[in-house]
Amino acid sequence: MNQQQGTIVHHLEELRRRIIISGSAFIVFFCVAFIFVKDIYNWLVRDVQGKLTLLAPSDVIWVYFMLAGVAAIAFSMPVIAWQAWLFVKPALRPNEYKATMSFIPALAVLFLVGVSFGYFIIYPMVYSFLETLAGDFETMYTAEKYFSFMINMTVPFGFLFEMPVIVMFLTQIGVLNPARLAKARKLAYFGLAVTAVTITPPDIMSDILVIIPLFLLYEISVSLSKFVYRKKLKEQ
Repeated sequence: MNQQQGTIVHHLEELRRRIIISGSAFIVFFCVAFIFVKDIYNWLVRDVQGKLTLLAPSDVIWVYFMLAGVAAIAFSMPVIAWQAWLFVKPALRPNEYKATMSFIPALAVLFLVGVSFGYFIIYPMVYSFLETLAGDFETMYTAEKYFSFMINMTVPFGFLFEMPVIVMFLTQIGVLNPARLAKARKLAYFGLAVTAVTITPPDIMSDILVIIPLFLLYEISVSLSKFVYRKKLKEQ
């Protein structure tokens, strides 16, 4: 085995180790969340009138697994971010890995901020709009459909809100720079607009209320990339 093949094998083994640690953290947090899943369920349905419907005996397990899984992802985010940083750390210069360490807690915080934005702002807005449309119908929600809808309206924002930190990290290690981000602005705006239209009801106000924060996130990402890039040039 030559040196290049040995290096590739070493990287794959290191990646496997980081994935195992991240997966183990997810499983631990999943088990803890599942212990308290009834409390999570009761808090999430506190504003629902009546009880949600189950169509099969196994549906309750699916709902509880879904809720525990989302909670486990949220709590596992710092561990996953830390393992990802440890994986790329050998390729970083000393000044780079010191600077990027602060990105790890920021990833966890922004994920929670994004989920909170989706749950407290986007989800009530979309839910109220759809309730208005269904005013002439007899409505009966199943637990599975209700929570699938809620998760689709909240969890994606957790990942979208991590965009500024990810851009800062990629700028710090030289993968991105402000010029590339500026050049890709039109394509990025198009992708974010499509994302906003996909996850919101078909009315212009809902689309605008989601598109504006996403565009602001991109511009914040570009500004932070400029800051990191200039600082990096001064250090060099």
